[in-house]
Amino acid sequence: MRNLKRGDLLLIAGLLLLTLTLFFLFIWNQDTGAAVVVAVDGKEVARYSLEENGTYVLNGGTNTLVIEDGKAFLTQADCPDHLCVKQGKINGAGQVITCLPNRLTVTVVGTEGDVELIS
Repeated sequence: MRNLKRGDLLLIAGLLLLTLTLFFLFIWNQDTGAAVVVAVDGKEVARYSLEENGTYVLNGGTNTLVIEDGKAFLTQADCPDHLCVKQGKINGAGQVITCLPNRLTVTVVGTEGDVELIS
């Protein structure tokens, strides 16, 4: 194994510091969303504010959405794998929970003035 020189160690330390700094800046600057948009088959069927706590039955009872303390998450789904429930809580603009078997998406959107690009 090759011996590391002082310059190598400084380069590694600098890259680690830069990576950690960028990571924390990204996390702290993430916009908190204002609402969630529920879509089935790609068509918006509901929109709920993240400022109001509530429980909503979606898609004819296939999924249950809970909004609590500014975060949205699914607590129930009739799909076989329950991956949508396991995705956890979302509140950052652009974050999405998807239930493929039920063709359902829950997307966090920003304020009215925000321009959002979704591909």
